[in-house]
Amino acid sequence: MRILMIGDIVGRPGRIAVLNLVPGLRQKYEIDFVIANGENTAGGKGLTITTAEELLSCGIDVLTSGNHIWAQKEIITYIDDEPRILRPLNYPPGTPGHGYFIDDQVMVVNLMGRTYISNVDCPFRAMDRLLKTVKKKPPVILVDFHAEATSEKNALGRYLDGRVSAVVGTHTHIGTVDTRIFPNGTAFVTDIGMVGPSNSIIGDEIELVLRRFLTQMPQRLSVANGPVNFNSVLVDVESSTGMAIGISRLDREVD
Repeated sequence: MRILMIGDIVGRPGRIAVLNLVPGLRQKYEIDFVIANGENTAGGKGLTITTAEELLSCGIDVLTSGNHIWAQKEIITYIDDEPRILRPLNYPPGTPGHGYFIDDQVMVVNLMGRTYISNVDCPFRAMDRLLKTVKKKPPVILVDFHAEATSEKNALGRYLDGRVSAVVGTHTHIGTVDTRIFPNGTAFVTDIGMVGPSNSIIGDEIELVLRRFLTQMPQRLSVANGPVNFNSVLVDVESSTGMAIGISRLDREVD
């Protein structure tokens, strides 16, 4: 099985790039399943019903998220009825939505880190509970770990090695070059990166971000324009065992 895992989609430029590229990539690389992080699709922060449906209609099978999932209020009630939109599994009990999705032979899990990002439940123990309790666990298990610290991402990858097919990091919008398969068969990359404007600071207008750093004053940020970086990874998994047999970066720059 071949899976495409796409980094954080940033605003309208990111959405347009995804809409234009994903159908062709699915065909060219004979991709069976597509996952993308959608928590920054609505003006750079959050996810709306319209943007979610737009992305799910273009060839994306599941949308994951992270700390910005609740930025657009309309998603709070919608997320209960759309199992293909995930919020992190390790939010406290009673939080709306779902932390994992099962489709035949594939389970997608969304987790969020705690270091420098959010005060949520332990992602390690949350994943342990899920793996022990989920009924009819599929062989292919894919984890989007939305986290800030590279050490926490690497730690979770090592912790789950041999128990899941892939652990990929999102959130920083900066792609890393450490794609690998751990000794027990789990594919890993610290961060996929983003689908967002290349002439920016992690997707936002440069001058606005610089002003925030230089003045330490509140500054409303806006998504930048121009050419877009499309960051993703291709993961090949042996369907019968669920173990990864390949992972490689698939990056593009589009106008």
